[in-house]
Amino acid sequence: MKKNILFIFFICSNIIFSQKVIDTISSKKLNEDREITIGLPASYDKHANQKYPVLILLDGDFLFDAFQGALSYGNYWDDLPEVIIVGITQNKNNERETDCALDENGLPTEKGEAFFEFVGLELLPYIEKKYRTAPFKMIAGLDTTAGFLNCYLYKDVPLFDAYISMSPKLPAGMEEQLPDRLAAIQKPIFYYHSSGDGDMKKMRNRILALDEVAKKINKPTLNYRFDDFKGTSHYSLVLNSIPSALYQIFSVYQPISTTEFNEKIAVLPSGYVDYLIQKYDVIEKSFALKLPIRLNDFKAIEAAILKNKAYPEFEKLSQLAKKNYPKSMLADYEMGQMYEKTGENAKAIKSYRMAFQREEIGDLTKEMMIGKADELKKL
Repeated sequence: MKKNILFIFFICSNIIFSQKVIDTISSKKLNEDREITIGLPASYDKHANQKYPVLILLDGDFLFDAFQGALSYGNYWDDLPEVIIVGITQNKNNERETDCALDENGLPTEKGEAFFEFVGLELLPYIEKKYRTAPFKMIAGLDTTAGFLNCYLYKDVPLFDAYISMSPKLPAGMEEQLPDRLAAIQKPIFYYHSSGDGDMKKMRNRILALDEVAKKINKPTLNYRFDDFKGTSHYSLVLNSIPSALYQIFSVYQPISTTEFNEKIAVLPSGYVDYLIQKYDVIEKSFALKLPIRLNDFKAIEAAILKNKAYPEFEKLSQLAKKNYPKSMLADYEMGQMYEKTGENAKAIKSYRMAFQREEIGDLTKEMMIGKADELKKL
């Protein structure tokens, strides 16, 4: 999957993301105008009430297309949600070095502090006022900018919800300080960082030292991941890191996979429909995305109910189907399965015949419903 993403995501970027805007924001903090690139999802104009997570890209000059392509590819397969991307131009006049200037204690210097405040107090409010943004905010960078973005974790209540730090150039002491912050922060945080066996040795040793401590943190509010890629250089590891980070952050968004079914659902003693409800509640609460439950996810819960012979749960699944697909035959079909499996054939026949009168959905057809009713009638 990951290799396919690397080959395809650049092609997809021009298909899924239909709006790419170059904008300029006048900054009082920096006392200058700064160029930003904004990528709006293809559905932005179509769904007037939809809000979208925001991804702030430091080094937007060269990271924008790579992230846009990965998100486009993942969204095509419904693995990743649509996101508003904001890339900050930092290489026109080598701004990245002054933007990300840190002192000997690993804290932003005067110019670095101005850029730090520009992102939090000017750029984000500008984007939130101009576009329909969800509360969920992410930030990403490479080496110098990756080290700098970690400074946002030093705030009592961190500004961002997810951090993508690719081969970070860590300032002095950060490999010791950052794990302490990750352990202390109360709000849910996604933290991703990466290196590779061909990475710059001085940077790599400190990144590995950071991981050695951070991976021992055990708390439900920290979603932590470190990737150490084989056969990659400092720059090529970026194309491995981007999809890995996005799939980590949005893992709950993805449809139920075979692994999720086998390891998390089928092993439950009961509560299969509750699991499905909670999955979509988490998506809505985490990313402000209210999605209809995918039909394939209904099928996964059906399979779990059948596997564990928890037939009464079909009634609750039917109620959920009626809420998500009110005009379809799905709700009556689920009730038909419950009655059929519990030996109430007359009620099952009635449910399948009612399903016959409703709209087909997925692989459920009118022919299938009448066939089931006729088969039970023979019995």
